[in-house]
Amino acid sequence: MNNMIHPRKNIRLPYYDYTSKGIYFITICTKDREAYFGTITNGKLLLNDAGEMIEHIWQTIPNRFSSVSLHKYIIMPNHFHAIVEINHATTIQLGSIIGAFKSISTNRYINGVRNQNWKPFEKRLWQRNYYEHVIRNERSYRVLTEYIQNNPLSWEKDMFYRE
Repeated sequence: MNNMIHPRKNIRLPYYDYTSKGIYFITICTKDREAYFGTITNGKLLLNDAGEMIEHIWQTIPNRFSSVSLHKYIIMPNHFHAIVEINHATTIQLGSIIGAFKSISTNRYINGVRNQNWKPFEKRLWQRNYYEHVIRNERSYRVLTEYIQNNPLSWEKDMFYRE
């Protein structure tokens, strides 16, 4: 796509320092919201091998970025929600952390397509961007933690749901 004809809208806060200490709620969707990571039946999430790989990579993010702590997260069939904390000011931006996660998981997924017969994808595994929300207080943190925890229960009503 030509960015001069179709400019991408910047969805980040214009004056916010994403390298500063903070807690963030993030959502990352697969391209075209295609389900690659498992299924949900009767409100119960069942990760497939690809979903388990996504979980493993997410859990290793603090090994790669020492300033990062992981809080509640959930891998859904076609998207991923997480609360991530940058513990102290750093030179690493939230976008770099998400970019590393997407890159590593895409490369591992490609390996799974080649060697384990995982569902192939066209051009990209993940959507180009991601959603983030700066968590600014305990109430917001609690609401978002509950949302993550209960996400499988409301899967068929979820905005990311596709049959």
